Amino acid sequence: MQVDIVDFPETLVAALEQRGPEHLTYTTTKKFIEWRQANGLRPGAGNTYGVHYTDPATTPPEDYRLDICLSVAEPVAPNPQGVITKTMPAGRCARVRHIGSRHNIHPADWIYREWLPKSGEELRDYPIFFHYVNVGPDVKEHEMITDVYLPLK
Repeated sequence: MQVDIVDFPETLVAALEQRGPEHLTYTTTKKFIEWRQANGLRPGAGNTYGVHYTDPATTPPEDYRLDICLSVAEPVAPNPQGVITKTMPAGRCARVRHIGSRHNIHPADWIYREWLPKSGEELRDYPIFFHYVNVGPDVKEHEMITDVYLPLK
């Protein structure tokens, strides 16, 4: 896998926070899509991110945390879906690309467990996050592109 060191820009996002078992991600995603549709934000409008605060493989289900985000130009208005405004911080990141299903993104585990210890790099205080490069109902599973970002000092 090719790892690139990139400077990620500070990014204002609309975020829907999920707290609780990972299997609720589908419900959270549906609620986020409902918010997007209510605001006329079609797939391809802005960048879609998943900020993974915890690892579902090592975290008790009740402690699992994920934010589903969309880059936006201005703060989010109050809404019934519970989407709020957050800022993803600027900084150096290791980035690796994954093509295929988003159900098990192997490069995320690899970059953290294999690449990082050998790289001489150190993590900064922000969780791993995914940029879902292509989203929408017409994207076939084998064509899905996800960039994995590991924040570095």
